Amino acid sequence: MSADAVLYDHPGPKAKIRNAVLTAVFGVAALGLVYWIYRKFDEKGQWAAALWRPFTESSTWTDYILPGLWATLSAAAVAMVLSLIFGIVFSVGRLSDHWWLSVPSGVIVEFFRAVPLLLLMFFIFYGVPFITEAPMDPFWAVVIGLTLYNGSVLAEAFRAGIKSVPRGQSEAGYAIGMRKSQVMREILVPQAARAMLPVIVSQLVVLVKDTALGYIIGYSELLQDGVNTLAANFGNIVAAAIVAAIIYITVNASLTTFAGWLERRTRRQGKAPKVSGGPAPVAAVPAGGAGGA
Repeated sequence: MSADAVLYDHPGPKAKIRNAVLTAVFGVAALGLVYWIYRKFDEKGQWAAALWRPFTESSTWTDYILPGLWATLSAAAVAMVLSLIFGIVFSVGRLSDHWWLSVPSGVIVEFFRAVPLLLLMFFIFYGVPFITEAPMDPFWAVVIGLTLYNGSVLAEAFRAGIKSVPRGQSEAGYAIGMRKSQVMREILVPQAARAMLPVIVSQLVVLVKDTALGYIIGYSELLQDGVNTLAANFGNIVAAAIVAAIIYITVNASLTTFAGWLERRTRRQGKAPKVSGGPAPVAAVPAGGAGGA
């Protein structure tokens, strides 16, 4: 029986008609909402050609939008790698049998998961210079803040994924003589990562959007360069915000598409190879072996 048949009850004729009617009603309501927003913006003159003309000029993209987009993607890419490493390390630490490793790991994860990301960025950018007596680069303040917060969330996701792997998987590893570190590295973590991939992707999408908080500490990313600075020069804050939103949606949609491709690829690699030919031959029974002595 397929997973779809178990998890989803296919609708009958009446249910199909009801779903079609509801889809049409909600579709009309959505179109009405979009048209209402369009009319309100039109009444305020937000669709005037003068407000959108800057986006047809190459200087707008090369001076404002593309540098901000590059800064956003740079911070997000570095923070993604560090967050995944942080999440794996501390999830394994929380599952350790040694209290001196599991307890500090749990405290660190719960602390950074509870502190708002904006406060983390503020503390790193303004607090670290008091300790090191050296100025803090806004880029690294954003990256470290994103890593600590999102890495803590991913650590909980990885821990839940590892604990969801059937116990027989680890017991089989121990039965063939594998150490716990080998079981964790070669059996549990790969399966947990595959199972928790949707949660991981969702958190990475949040990470990309959270880079916008960097403008608070002076990091010139897409929100700062592509909206605030651009709107200050041309007075088109709504138009700039719409363009920036479209760019964020495109980036996150690309990340989701890549994650879907990666999930399908890992599923194909995880399948058992097909055996060509007929059934496996049955070993011959020695003469007299079928009967009793």
